[in-house]
Amino acid sequence: MVFIHDTEMSLRAAAALVNTLPDTDTEGVDRLVSQQDFDAYLDEYAYTGTFHRDDDEFAAVRANRPRLLELWSVDRDGAVPLVNAMLRDGRALPQLVIHDGFDWHIHATEPDAPLSVRMLVEAAMAFVDVIRSDQWDRVRICEADDCDAVYVDFSKNGSKRYCDTGNCGNRMNVIAYRRRKAEESA
Repeated sequence: MVFIHDTEMSLRAAAALVNTLPDTDTEGVDRLVSQQDFDAYLDEYAYTGTFHRDDDEFAAVRANRPRLLELWSVDRDGAVPLVNAMLRDGRALPQLVIHDGFDWHIHATEPDAPLSVRMLVEAAMAFVDVIRSDQWDRVRICEADDCDAVYVDFSKNGSKRYCDTGNCGNRMNVIAYRRRKAEESA
């Protein structure tokens, strides 16, 4: 295990939220345009606290995406001011909590803080762990020729090259195989 459970879950949720942007989609499609999209995201990535699931909350969560995407475009030192700004803007006050079968972990906002603020602060806290553990090289953009999806490499040896959003690993392996076969027969 590279990161503790809550850090990994927050990093996965942040990457998934970023990957709803058209900039990261192989087809250039925005994957978070409807309340149904929002509900599906919230069903997959559990957040605690108050939910309104209204238009204002939806718009605020969508507004987090470019800010989170920035983290994948900088190096470890460049991430520090971005993370600090997220924590400052969210008025983060880290506290240990235990609930819902999860052992002690950190929450840094009140449960009634706006969802978009809780999401941003949870992501920032997770990136604090990435920075502090000097694992920034695991914060990556897919290496497939036609994909800019983001991910965090949770593999044991840190060798993951492709995202999980578009079957990129298989696609690139098939392309490489066909290229080798074409060269052999030429």
